[in-house]
Amino acid sequence: MKFQPDRTDAHSITGYGPGWISVGAEKITSSLVLGARGLRMPWPCARFEDLAPAHFAQLAELDAELIIFGSGARGRFAPAQWLQPLMLRRIGIETMDTPAACRTYNILAGEGRNVIAALILEQPAQQG
Repeated sequence: MKFQPDRTDAHSITGYGPGWISVGAEKITSSLVLGARGLRMPWPCARFEDLAPAHFAQLAELDAELIIFGSGARGRFAPAQWLQPLMLRRIGIETMDTPAACRTYNILAGEGRNVIAALILEQPAQQG
């Protein structure tokens, strides 16, 4: 029996590190929303502390079954009331640090799921 990897048309994250991810051959250094079905848009929050309820309301307007929220270099949870727009539309949300979110997104997108990754790409502190 011959094994071959599944082919997928989904955006896939091909690499990541502190303050960046790669989608295909392109290196991205600012926060973004990436969808398995071709969505890709900037997400205006350079740090977790920049988040506001409007960021999650924006995610609720997208056609997704699940949002993978990458909260930066470490796992942090948004206030529950900010997630109400997602809950009202019955869109699931999973929160984890951004590296884990990248891995989880790739697995789910590769399975053909309608998943969106909302990723905060915090820039590393400058060594002085």
